[in-house]
Amino acid sequence: MKKQPAINDLLKVMAKLRSPTGCPWDREQNHMTLRRHAIEEVYELIDAIEARDDIEMAEELGDLLLQVVFHCQLAQERGAFDFEKVTRHLVDKLIRRHPHVFGTTKVKNVDEVWANWEIIKKAEKHGTQHARHSALDGIPKHLPALLYAEKLLKKARKAFADGHPADGKNSKRKLTKNELAKELFELAALAQARGWSAEELLTGEIKKQERQLRRKEQADLPKIRH
Repeated sequence: MKKQPAINDLLKVMAKLRSPTGCPWDREQNHMTLRRHAIEEVYELIDAIEARDDIEMAEELGDLLLQVVFHCQLAQERGAFDFEKVTRHLVDKLIRRHPHVFGTTKVKNVDEVWANWEIIKKAEKHGTQHARHSALDGIPKHLPALLYAEKLLKKARKAFADGHPADGKNSKRKLTKNELAKELFELAALAQARGWSAEELLTGEIKKQERQLRRKEQADLPKIRH
C-alpha cells in the first residue's frame, strides 16, 4: 500500500488533538493565545539557519508548519477557511506574481521583478478592505521597532521623488559601520541606565515620523512615485 503524504497525517493528528478526546492544552488554544508562539518559532528557525544546522533547521521548520496547521484547524472549526484554501491561495498568488516565470512578461533584473510584484500586489488589493491607499502602507505593526523603522524608511525613500527629511542622506555625521553599531548599542545602554526602554522610545519616534511622512505624502501627492 502506498504511503500517504506526511502532510495528510499531520492534518489528521492536528484534528485529533483538537477533538473531544484530544489534548486538553490544544483544545484550550485559539488564534490569540497562539500568536506569540509563531514569533518564537521564527526566531528559533533563524538561529538554526545561522548555525547552519540542517537537523535543527528541519525540526524548526516543522514547528513553524505546526503553527500554520494549528491556525488552519481552528479556522476550519469556525467555518472560515482550511489548509487546502490556504495552500491553494498561496499557489495561485505565486503564479500570479511571477508572470516572468509562468507568463510572457520579460524582466531584465531583480529590480524589475520587485517592481512588477508591487504593481500586481497593489492591483490585487485594489477595491478591497486591504487596499493600500498610501505608499507607506503594508508594514506589519508588530515588527520590532528597528525593523519597522528600516521598512518605513525604505518605503519613504521609494515614495518621495524629492527625498524626505528622515532619509539620513543629508546628515553631516560621517560614521563607519562599526562606529554606528557601537553608537546604537550605547544608545540602548543609555536608555536602560535612565530607566527607559529603547524599544519603546524608538516606537514612539517612529509613530511621530510616520505621521509626518503621511502628511508630506498627502501634500506632495502629485509628485509621488507610486
